[in-house]
Amino acid sequence: MKLNELRDNPGATKDRIRVGRGIGCGKGKTAGRGVKGQKARSGVAIKGFEGGQMPIHMRLPKRGFNKPNRLSFAHINLDRVQDVIDAGKLDAKSLIDASALIASGALRRERDGVRLLARGEVKAPLKFKVAGASEAAVKAVEAAGGSVEITIEREDRLAGDGKRAVRRRAAQAKRESRQPKPE
Repeated sequence: MKLNELRDNPGATKDRIRVGRGIGCGKGKTAGRGVKGQKARSGVAIKGFEGGQMPIHMRLPKRGFNKPNRLSFAHINLDRVQDVIDAGKLDAKSLIDASALIASGALRRERDGVRLLARGEVKAPLKFKVAGASEAAVKAVEAAGGSVEITIEREDRLAGDGKRAVRRRAAQAKRESRQPKPE
């Protein structure tokens, strides 16, 4: 087979209907738009209009709420971490955190933190430091002899604290760790 012989299967593509090309084509003159009226003309957009009656999307009640400052985690599964370790891009003996996962190519970006999920299994005892982890992932890592340190407190997530509150507390903790303790 050559490149110039490549083509779609028969019936996979269809030519578009060319309208307004005379009476012989069956779609001439009005081109299937009917006769007169607003919709027979070009430049018409009356999608939700119901003749002045209150449109249905405005009559129905609204439900739900999307929190504007919710945290957005980068998720990674245990099998992905194990694949990267097997490929030799990540050292199993060192601490596995967001920067290590990004450097190894397992993740593209950190977002508001990394959340560890339980799909797959790990073979070596690994030491994780992540923003969050599922209970099943923590059990799987501890069963292999490893440990998981979670940096964002569970109370923060349950209380619904946003990014700013979490970052503020993290910055406060960082400042306190730098200051010398009085004796």
